[in-house]
Amino acid sequence: MITKIEIITRPSKLDELKDALNEIGVLGMTVSQVFGCGLQKGHKEVYRGRSYDVNLVPKVKVETVVCEIPVEKVLKTAQKVLRTGKMGDGKIFVYELSNAVRIRTGQEGDDAIKDIPGEEPEK
Repeated sequence: MITKIEIITRPSKLDELKDALNEIGVLGMTVSQVFGCGLQKGHKEVYRGRSYDVNLVPKVKVETVVCEIPVEKVLKTAQKVLRTGKMGDGKIFVYELSNAVRIRTGQEGDDAIKDIPGEEPEK
C-alpha cells in the first residue's frame, strides 16, 4: 500500500523533523511554506498605530509518500518531534494513494517510490 503523509507545523521545527524522518528511513519529501489558521484564529498586530487582525499564521507543510516504512512509525516520530503541548503544533493528514508513477522510468506502484539500488541522484 502506498500512503501519503502530510505534516503541517511550525517553521522552527522543520530541521528537527527532517532529521528525525531521515533517521527512520524517510528520505524523500516535499516542503512548502504555507499560511493557515485553525484553532489559533491568528493574532493581532499593530502597524502605524492601528491594530490589524492577522488571520493566517505561517507554517510549513512536509509531504512524503511511504510504502515500506510503517505509517505508524512516521506518525509517532513526527509527533515526538513536533509536540510542545501548545496550540499551533500542527496537524498530520494521512491519505491512501491508488498509484504512483516514476515519470523517468514508467515504474508504477511501490516500485515508483522505492530507491533504485546503485543509482546516484543527479547533482
